[in-house]
Amino acid sequence: MNICVFGASSTKLDKEYYTEAEALGELIAQNGHTLIFGGGTDGLMGSCARGAEKYGGHIVGIAPKFFDEPDILYNKKTGELILTDTMEQRKELMFEKSDAFVALPGGIGTFEELFACITLKQLGRHSKPIVFLNTLSYYAPLFALIDNGMEKGFIGSDCEKLITLAATPAGAMEHITDYVPVTGSTKRICEYCK
Repeated sequence: MNICVFGASSTKLDKEYYTEAEALGELIAQNGHTLIFGGGTDGLMGSCARGAEKYGGHIVGIAPKFFDEPDILYNKKTGELILTDTMEQRKELMFEKSDAFVALPGGIGTFEELFACITLKQLGRHSKPIVFLNTLSYYAPLFALIDNGMEKGFIGSDCEKLITLAATPAGAMEHITDYVPVTGSTKRICEYCK
């Protein structure tokens, strides 16, 4: 299985974020899966890739050509690096190559990539699992916002089926392993998408 991981590129975060990202990469490799990620050498992306590499996992980094600098991109012995012309092509290729998605804590770029996957799932364009890894309760405010949107009628109640919140890397992997799609790829999930 190809598991796409989105996450921060920052090097200035609490140590536990990097530890959990690395643990996720280790689990991906230990379970024989391929890591698909944004190709960064720093931050949570780099930590996840190092975790996968530690256990001989296959790693596929996908990045736009304008990121092609030795200090930015992760290109180790166990890895494959694909360069795209644009960020949009990068996102499309990451989506096409992946069977599941995990969001490590991240910023605007992580949100943008994840919400594109959620929107496509909402519209019935795929039925792949999407998991948010809630290290240090990072995603609790986002899920409160989603709950608020459902309560006030902006988001259909069925949309809670689109995503999962996991407390640990093991929990994220368990969800992906046990995942049963809620609908066929041609049906819309959310009542507000009819």
